[in-house]
Amino acid sequence: MMNLSATDHRLPLSDGNTIPVIGLGTYSDPRPVPGKTREAVKIAIDEGYRHFDGAFLYHNEHEVGEAIAEKVAEGKVKREDIFYCGKLWATEHVPEMVRPALERTLKTLKLDYVDLYIIEIPMAFKPGKEVYPRDENGKWLYHKSNLCATWEALEACKDAGLVKSLGVSNFNRRQLELILNKPGLKYKPVTNQVECHPYFTQQKLLKFCQHHDIVIVAYSPLGTCRNPLWVNMSPPPLLKDKLLTSLGKKYNKTEAQIVLRFNIQRGVVVIPKSFTAERIKENFQIFDFSLTEEEMKDIEALNKNVRFVQLLMWSDHPEYPFHDEY
Repeated sequence: MMNLSATDHRLPLSDGNTIPVIGLGTYSDPRPVPGKTREAVKIAIDEGYRHFDGAFLYHNEHEVGEAIAEKVAEGKVKREDIFYCGKLWATEHVPEMVRPALERTLKTLKLDYVDLYIIEIPMAFKPGKEVYPRDENGKWLYHKSNLCATWEALEACKDAGLVKSLGVSNFNRRQLELILNKPGLKYKPVTNQVECHPYFTQQKLLKFCQHHDIVIVAYSPLGTCRNPLWVNMSPPPLLKDKLLTSLGKKYNKTEAQIVLRFNIQRGVVVIPKSFTAERIKENFQIFDFSLTEEEMKDIEALNKNVRFVQLLMWSDHPEYPFHDEY
C-alpha cells in the first residue's frame, strides 16, 4: 500500500480492472446549488482526482458528466483516465428495470459506459417513479427483494459493455454470501461500499471482504454531515478526536488527512465528499506521508463500533442490513 502516489494510486479489482484509492463523493444534503457539483468535479480533476462517486439519487449526475466532458475536451484527461461509480436505486431492483436504470444514468452523464455500477442498498422498495415510496399514512412501501435476480440483470449489463465492474453497497456478510454462492455466478462483486472510519473500522467485514477479494469503499470516511434527521448524533464528531489532532500536528496534516491516510493504508478506498475547493485539494494531499504501524493500531483502537448512518427508518425491512453483527 505504501507505493501509492498522487499520480498513480489505483488498486487492483478481482475482475482485472483497477480503482483509484481516493475519489470525490458527490452526494449533498441538502441538494447542492446548481453548478456546484460541476465546479467541484472540475477542481478535483485539476487536483489529480480520477475517481467520482455518484448516483441517480443525488440529482446531479448531469453536472458530473458535464465536468468530465469539459476536462476531456480541454485535453486535461482522457475518458479512460476517469473512474465513475453509479448506483442502482432500491425502486429499480426488479430485473427488467436494471438495464433501463443504468442506461438512464449513461444518458445523463453522456458516457458510453460507467466503470462501476453498484446496488445502492440491499433493500428493495416498491418499483415505480417515486424514489421514496410511501402509502397514504406515510408508511414505507417495500418490495420483496431478490438480490440474486437483480445481480443477474447487472451481469447482463456488464456483458453488454455498459459497465466495466459490478459491486454492491451496504451489504452485510450474509447478503454478500447470497451473491457469492449464487448458482451460475458469472461475475463476483468487486466492491462493497459501506460506512468506514476510525470510529467504525469495520474490522470483521473488512477481513471477510479481503478474503473474497472484495474491496471496501468507505463512504462517510470523515464522519458525516450532522443532520439529526438521518444521522446518529450520539458519537462525538470524528474530526475533533484528540489522537487525530496530535497526529495531525506531528505530520503537519489535518485530522481529515490523517483519517483518510489511515483507511488507504488498510487497502480501503475513500470517497470524501466536498464542494469546497480548499477541502477538495486538502483531502487529496495524503500521498506524501505515511502512518507507522503503531499509529495505525492506535487509530484502530478508536473504534466505537457505532454507525453515523444507521438508516433506522428502514429497520423493519426484511433485508435491513445492519441487524447482523457485520
